[in-house]
Amino acid sequence: MRIATWNVNSLKARLPRVEEWLAYARPDVLCLQETKLADSAFPQLSFASLGYESVHHGQGRWNGVAILSRVGIDDVSTGFGDIDDPYVGDARLLAATCAGVRVVTVYVPNGREVGSEFYERKLTWLGCLRDWLAATADPSRDLALLGDFNVAPEDRDVWDPKAFVGATHVTDPERASLAALREWGLVDAFRRVYEDDGLFTYWDYRAGDFHQGRGMRIDLVYMTEPLAARATFALVDRNARKGKAPSDHAPVLVDLSELAEA
Repeated sequence: MRIATWNVNSLKARLPRVEEWLAYARPDVLCLQETKLADSAFPQLSFASLGYESVHHGQGRWNGVAILSRVGIDDVSTGFGDIDDPYVGDARLLAATCAGVRVVTVYVPNGREVGSEFYERKLTWLGCLRDWLAATADPSRDLALLGDFNVAPEDRDVWDPKAFVGATHVTDPERASLAALREWGLVDAFRRVYEDDGLFTYWDYRAGDFHQGRGMRIDLVYMTEPLAARATFALVDRNARKGKAPSDHAPVLVDLSELAEA
């Protein structure tokens, strides 16, 4: 099973590139973030023509998340349910079951500036995510939590830690929020395969950051241990960040081995 995540930074602008990527990468499940579409504008028929069922949770101009699957989609849910969402209505979380795996796509708030109201709400949102998992999921079952987390888990996940001092995405409280997810029972599946420094998923459009290697690893594939133990291959597809009108993020994929026969 190949499962992937990609912040496309406007699906309307990036649809041809996503279609091209689906054709050559052939993920079984693809989680999208920042579709920036209303549900009524989501191109379900385009994806169906490529063999993918799809579900979308969007509010129009901003945010928006989707799951594409060629192995089935069942039991769809959106948001945190009964847990109060500090960004209610923002369309940042979508879950579905695909071939027996509970798949959750998230677009974590940016936080804007350390100490701001947006930063504090980001931390609250991440706490809600942890509480929602505890209330609705089981770390002994197959679950994948993928998306743009807007947090670099460690210093090796940014091109130069000194360049980010005092900025969001690298603060101790943000990283502690990710650690709480791991303590609940999630594993960084990409890191299960690759320990190397400098493996980034996001590069700012400005100042030639992509070509200069000034990136961050903020697009993550977290899995429960039973699922992460099956990880055999992982990739940040830098080629999808090149060319005409790319997203500022690259897709990340993880391959899982089949379950051993009993």
